[in-house]
Amino acid sequence: MEPGSVENLSIVYRSRDFLVVNKHWDLRIDSKTWQETLTLQKQLRHRFPELADPGTCYGFRFCHQLDFSTSGALCVALNKAAAGSAYRCFKERRVTKAYLALLRGHIQESRVTISHAIGRNSTEGRAHTMCIEGTQGCENPKPSLTELVVLEHGLYAGDPVSKVLLKPLTGRTHQLRVHCSALGHPVVGDLTYGEPSGREDRPFRMMLHAFYLRIPTDGECVEACTPDPFLPSLDACWSPHTLLQPLDQLVQALRATPDPDPEDGAPGPGSPSALLPGPGRPPPPPTKPPETETQRASCLQWLSEWTLEPDS
Repeated sequence: MEPGSVENLSIVYRSRDFLVVNKHWDLRIDSKTWQETLTLQKQLRHRFPELADPGTCYGFRFCHQLDFSTSGALCVALNKAAAGSAYRCFKERRVTKAYLALLRGHIQESRVTISHAIGRNSTEGRAHTMCIEGTQGCENPKPSLTELVVLEHGLYAGDPVSKVLLKPLTGRTHQLRVHCSALGHPVVGDLTYGEPSGREDRPFRMMLHAFYLRIPTDGECVEACTPDPFLPSLDACWSPHTLLQPLDQLVQALRATPDPDPEDGAPGPGSPSALLPGPGRPPPPPTKPPETETQRASCLQWLSEWTLEPDS
């Protein structure tokens, strides 16, 4: 995946109501500053000028966020009704996300559940960063849960690394990066939560990628799986030598996990069992009454937990 330009926007899912793009690394989703020469917003306006909505701040309704440094699947709603339906899925924790990452060191366990609560770091010089509960300056820590599956061991530029699949079961700011750092295996190229020796200056990007996304809206199930960017053929510095878990098997398990009705109590993306294979998906849930303004405001407030700081 080459660096982003205004012309090379990659679309991995398209319908009447939604787009899912494969966002480039080191790319802001939107910006109000003139200094930003390239944003995802500008890529979308260049590719789909007819889809831009002048009634919105940026022309497009982004259903969720990705860090500036993170690449991968990001969903865009193309109208108000679609955006409202996606908001409900996030509010009801029915969205499934999975990320690929290269982490420092060889993780010995095949699977790890990381459950450190995460809060804002109030330490001087660490503005707009997060930390785990118990860290000095950690404010308002909230329960956080991440599932990690080790795919491969290998070397990156001669240093031991593990390729992993990460499944966030909650949606805290910088959750995956903070959890991996707390585990002692930070993301390769993470300048904020990585190793302090200056080693993270060497990789050309942060090695975290939003690989899989499923949003089971009332009208359609928005599902997208992006190409794996962490392959030796794409990055000569990455040299895997031990396969522990085939990625395609995990993709099949993700696709097979049923989309629960929020009222039936079934395990959903917020349950650790959601990574395990399951039966085929049930039919879409029945159409629900239109969302009120009060409900919509509540959804937006909940989604603010998923929103990243401008400098992230």
